[in-house]
Amino acid sequence: MIAYCLNQPLEAADVARVFESSGINRPTADLPRIERMFAHANLVVSAWDADRLIGVARALTDHAYCCYLSDLAVDAAYQNQGIGYELIRRVQNAIGEHVTLILLSAPSAMAYYPKVGFTLADNAYVIRRKG
Repeated sequence: MIAYCLNQPLEAADVARVFESSGINRPTADLPRIERMFAHANLVVSAWDADRLIGVARALTDHAYCCYLSDLAVDAAYQNQGIGYELIRRVQNAIGEHVTLILLSAPSAMAYYPKVGFTLADNAYVIRRKG
């Protein structure tokens, strides 16, 4: 049975392993950066199979108006079991129905998000990071 935790501290190496397995493009070789990414997030939902981290949703929110879902990753061995959907659902439960959930999708995941309740926005702009 999969267990879910809210804001449980995570080891950067475990997160990097999930990122690598999931196919998400993140700086997995830079563990200090992964550590900072999670240290400064204010909403993290994690999925566990016993003591093994298998999925993570990392978000930044004001808990009043908007929430940016910056990472959604599930270990490849556990994909297609509804874990990603459940991670999103738990983020939504944490922020409430009056907070907009926003994300930027990787091109390879564009077909997934409408299946779990997201609608495509055509009014977004980005200033890309350097490095």
